[in-house]
Amino acid sequence: MTTTTARYGSWPSPVSAALAAAHDGRPEYLGTVGDELWWTAPRPAEGGRRALVRRRADGTEESLLPPPWNVRSRVIEYGGQPWAAVARPGGGPLAVFCHFPDQRLYAYEPDAAPGAEPRPLTPVSDVGGGLRWVDPVVHPDRDEVWCVLEEFTGPAPTDVRRVLAAVPLDGSAAEDRGAVRELADEQHRFVTGPRLSPDGRRAAWIAWDHPRMPWDGAEVLLAEVTPEGTFGAVRTVAGGSAESIPQAEWDAAGRLLFVSDRTGWWNLYRAEVAADGSLAAPEALCPRAEEFGGPLWKIGLRWFTPLENGLIAVVHGRGTTTLGILDPERRALVDAAGPRTEWAAALAAHGTRVVGVAAGPHSAYELVELDTRTGRSRVVGAAHTDAVDPAHLPEPRVRTFTGPGGREIHAQVYPPRHPRYSGPEDELPPYVIWAHGGPTGHAPLVLDLEIAYFTSRGIGVAEVNYGGSTGYGREYRDRLREQWGVVDVEDCAAVAAALAAEGTADPARLAVRGGSAGGWTTAASLVSTDVYACGTIIYPILDLRGWATDETHDFESQYLHGLIGPLDQVPARYKERSPIEHVDRVTVPFLLLQGLDDVICPPAQAERFLARAAGRGVPHAYLAFEGEGHGFRRADTMVRALEAELALYARAFGVERTDVPDLDYRT
Repeated sequence: MTTTTARYGSWPSPVSAALAAAHDGRPEYLGTVGDELWWTAPRPAEGGRRALVRRRADGTEESLLPPPWNVRSRVIEYGGQPWAAVARPGGGPLAVFCHFPDQRLYAYEPDAAPGAEPRPLTPVSDVGGGLRWVDPVVHPDRDEVWCVLEEFTGPAPTDVRRVLAAVPLDGSAAEDRGAVRELADEQHRFVTGPRLSPDGRRAAWIAWDHPRMPWDGAEVLLAEVTPEGTFGAVRTVAGGSAESIPQAEWDAAGRLLFVSDRTGWWNLYRAEVAADGSLAAPEALCPRAEEFGGPLWKIGLRWFTPLENGLIAVVHGRGTTTLGILDPERRALVDAAGPRTEWAAALAAHGTRVVGVAAGPHSAYELVELDTRTGRSRVVGAAHTDAVDPAHLPEPRVRTFTGPGGREIHAQVYPPRHPRYSGPEDELPPYVIWAHGGPTGHAPLVLDLEIAYFTSRGIGVAEVNYGGSTGYGREYRDRLREQWGVVDVEDCAAVAAALAAEGTADPARLAVRGGSAGGWTTAASLVSTDVYACGTIIYPILDLRGWATDETHDFESQYLHGLIGPLDQVPARYKERSPIEHVDRVTVPFLLLQGLDDVICPPAQAERFLARAAGRGVPHAYLAFEGEGHGFRRADTMVRALEAELALYARAFGVERTDVPDLDYRT
């Protein structure tokens, strides 16, 4: 095949913004209901809602609820497990789910009479953010749902309490908050849902308090469950202020399983529970310098699940992840074969089979089932299909770069790729450095059509897992402690400089972009380095003092204690690190994208930043989207945002494009 020579960044591509938007998001929160598999799925073309999908035993798939039903929780704003269901002999399944607009719990019987609507189980509150629910479990012996209740007690985002609660299935609490039973006294600021032991006599859950984030330190709590369905004395049995425990479950023998980073790596442990509720010394089931868990950004994530045959399915790895089957008695771990490099914290077991959500460099997230008896796997839902000729998709290169002081920096590099176009021999391609959100998170090695949108047009992308990222142990994660705005900025700049020095990227045509914490890193990079020709700042944090006081939600309201330091002890650091205090240092064009309903990184910060940028002669554009919160979900929003980003790069990199509208720049 002959190729056409054209400037990098000017190539035509079948990977349109609309195509990328249509494939955004991934399946989440899967579970088995009898012989069926259920999960939530993104619907960008339906206002960004999450649909509840079932796969019947015969392999057919269907959405259980039509628009506008939106199965998604807002507890800690990031949500978590939003549904539970049980199969009832002869009566069809009963589902309980959280509806995003009003955050009420609803009961729904999908196989009941045609036209049957979900019925509310919980009331509405006008106080602050109201009542919210997450991580539900339908109690096997009581007509109740046990879950987490998040209740706002005042108008401020931090006027909130969280408790374990029991909601009657008969609907008696739909108009009466008093009909909701609280299972345990409020002892901690944050809790996950209860996990019942096989005999139903004990419940375990995870808790933590400000100023810790769950990846800093969390505890496992244990309580006896009385025959009346109340909790006895609550005791802490594992964890602490410097030990992160993101998941706890029971095995079939009534032993407690939990993930802990007590050795510096999230590993899996097992402990016997004595008759008095005390815990025997935990035993490490597979001690490795690998991660068997991750950051608990959403309530109810599952990195492991016990199987009925005594084996344990685990998601584990270092940088990338795979699905493994652990024999806890022999301490033997066998990994599932296949090309997938990322398994989400979403596992479900059915007999000796386990299902997970997985993706790879050449495939999007899909539901994969592994039969532990045969070792064979198959795709059972949300199957990947190539949206375009794979020759237009990038071929990533996993790299380790050297940063300041000789420290390692992990990254994925995606060079430009097109089957029919190449760049001039005397020209190097432009590159965009992608800073992930979190910042306690990581950029997975998976197919992303947003990346392909740029690489297929001749613009390279480098995703940087800067110091502070997860997947590389606690020491790597702790590099960002009190160094946010320093280490992340330095690491991204070091990768950009290295790509330029080795002749991979044009040093004059480098850009930086990121959303949320990545938006912070982008803005901080523009005010503290001269590496980049432009930047795309997406729903960012820009003013640390504002964010640390009353401009964000409760979950992250004290996150900066670890990332920057306590405000009352280092107030000058908050000012020095904040991009909003140094707008005069921005000398290159930038694009700012913001959701107007964002309560995590509110538009007020973006608007103050823009006000200070006005009149300084630096071209910049601002797009604000009604109805969008933290993370864009609507197809039309994603299309406009992606095309605007390309328009910025076309201007900054000096290439002509007629397939995207120009931006309305301010100066």
